[in-house]
Amino acid sequence: MEIQHPEEQGLPERKGQKRKLEEEIQEGREISLPTGDARRALLAEVTAQVSVLESAFSWRESDRAAAKRATHVLAELAKNEEVVNVIVEGGAVPALVKHLQAPPCDDGDLSPKPFEHEVEKGSAFALGLLAVKPEHQQLIVDSGALSHLVKLLRRHKDISISRAAISVIRRAADAVTNLAHENSSIKTRVRMEGGIPPLVELLEFTDTKVQRAAAGALRTLAFKNDENKNQIVECNALPTLILMLRSEDAAIHYEAVGVIGNLVHSSPNIKKEVLSAGALQPVIGLLNSCCSESQREAALLLGQFAATDSDCKVHIVQRGAVRPLIEMLHSPDVQLKEMSAFALGRLAQDTHNQAGIAHSGGLIPLLKLLDSKNGSLQHNAAFALYGLADNEDNVSDFIRVGGVQRLQDGEFIVQATKDCVAKTLKRLEEKIHGRVLNHLLYLMRVAEKPVQRRVALALAHLCSPDDHRTIFIDNNGLELLLGLLGSTSGKQQLDGAVALYKLSNKAMTLSPMDAAPPSPTPQVYLGEQYVNNSTLSDVTFLVEGRRFYAHRICLLASSDAFRAMFDGGYREKDARDIEIPNIKWEVFELMMRFIYTGSVDVTLDIAQDLLRAADQYLLEGLKRLCEYTIAQDILLENVSSMYELSEAFHAMSLRHTCILFILEHFDKLSARPGHLHLIQRIVPEIRDYFAKALTRPNTHKLRL
Repeated sequence: MEIQHPEEQGLPERKGQKRKLEEEIQEGREISLPTGDARRALLAEVTAQVSVLESAFSWRESDRAAAKRATHVLAELAKNEEVVNVIVEGGAVPALVKHLQAPPCDDGDLSPKPFEHEVEKGSAFALGLLAVKPEHQQLIVDSGALSHLVKLLRRHKDISISRAAISVIRRAADAVTNLAHENSSIKTRVRMEGGIPPLVELLEFTDTKVQRAAAGALRTLAFKNDENKNQIVECNALPTLILMLRSEDAAIHYEAVGVIGNLVHSSPNIKKEVLSAGALQPVIGLLNSCCSESQREAALLLGQFAATDSDCKVHIVQRGAVRPLIEMLHSPDVQLKEMSAFALGRLAQDTHNQAGIAHSGGLIPLLKLLDSKNGSLQHNAAFALYGLADNEDNVSDFIRVGGVQRLQDGEFIVQATKDCVAKTLKRLEEKIHGRVLNHLLYLMRVAEKPVQRRVALALAHLCSPDDHRTIFIDNNGLELLLGLLGSTSGKQQLDGAVALYKLSNKAMTLSPMDAAPPSPTPQVYLGEQYVNNSTLSDVTFLVEGRRFYAHRICLLASSDAFRAMFDGGYREKDARDIEIPNIKWEVFELMMRFIYTGSVDVTLDIAQDLLRAADQYLLEGLKRLCEYTIAQDILLENVSSMYELSEAFHAMSLRHTCILFILEHFDKLSARPGHLHLIQRIVPEIRDYFAKALTRPNTHKLRL
């Protein structure tokens, strides 16, 4: 049985993160879109700074100072995303790109340069902020920024590296990240410009902020770009990335696990290389990180590892991943729960892991997540439960903690989750036999009352009709369900009613009134032409003062009531005219038509009167026809009176239909006055109904 994988149901994918550079931006800045005079003033300021940059491209100290101030002003303005468009409109991009490179100088000039690296850093920073808006990414690249940024990345090779040089390298990496964010063509351009090798080298740089920035850029470049992934691996990034996973700096291992995650996504060969390089244990270690983002990424990565093969699933569990993943299910962080449920769902597709996850306490929190209003989280939990349901050792626990009811009662957001839950219930149903059934019967005998009731409820929905008698008669399951009907809890009453209705449907191919009863076996039917015909008539009935001609031979064969009338010691035995005082003419005529022909059309307006007459004269076939017609009109408003009618005239088929209607519509009936009295009244009849239905041989092939 195939289940669509969670990531195909909208699982959030890793992406490169935009470098917002929060440490540089004052918190609490008000963001407002400039209009009118404010916009004109802003545009004038931008134009002025652009003019400075265009005229100050030299090593003169005054030019360098002016260019540094200009890049700083533009970067400060660009921190407000609402004014970025105005900055671009003012022509800032070409001017900033120009200053990503140092001004030309004479060959052999080794003298100290004023504000060395500072202007390039400011330009890279400002361009990175402008690139936060996707519509400006291509303009920046087309202005030639990438080649300059790649050269800035290579400045780490200088013999003497200054603090300013470190900063410019970091800003260059951040700018690459923002330029390539969700832009596949720019990701490819970065590779073609030679940007990947220096970024990989920077993973080993001494400054941790540079490591983090380089990893962030690689993370973005690896997302959904196979050529970039391959080059990153070919540049031998994996050993360093795996070492970074063990870093005590949360920012470092968070970026590292993100890069690895994007490398392995949809890349089976790289996934194998990552595992061979020793990533599994440090990734598992990140499940206990104090950084929830790293935990989340690690859980997602383990889920991707687990899809490789069964051995990997087992190794992940053996190395201690299950307990921290289960603990993450209790987190208030929705994404953390989502990723841990995803990982557990993948691990739960292995038979041995299924028992281990349930035994370690994973069942209850996964069931609770079915109540989530987050569609992805709900689906991941459902998929994990689908896996756990595949192991016979888990079935009893599933039922004992009320898992079946949660699966049945859940409000599932997407169709894929509904399908997954349906398949989970089907899996459980297929395992209700042998030792599983014996264990459940044991629980139903010796466990605490709430557990006994959960077992009875689950078995009503899941067990085979062949086991009905064993479960519900021999092991008291019926009494447990009836006990729920008498509960003070409305939810328990409803659960009991739904289970009993399900049980009746499984026990019978059709419920009693699903089809009209067949005509009785032909006996002595004189035919339509003899109805109220004086020809050969030997008895006359007086009905509402009118004569109705009949024939004793036909009446004698029709019922014991007429046989007693004519053969017994009643005065009607020899009477020529017999008065019928309590039946209307049209009712009597229909009754006699049934006696003469074996069939009759019973309309709703006359059905109850005809039922009374059929009961009086013991015409069982006619009673069944009347009961069938009446049953079609059972409503919430009249089911109580219909039940009383069935009692008054011994209409067992109608009575059973009323019982099934009450059970089927229990939730709506429970809101009506007199509901509890009605239930208490019919419980003995429900008990009798099911006791007979569940003890008949091959009951699932019969109708009541």
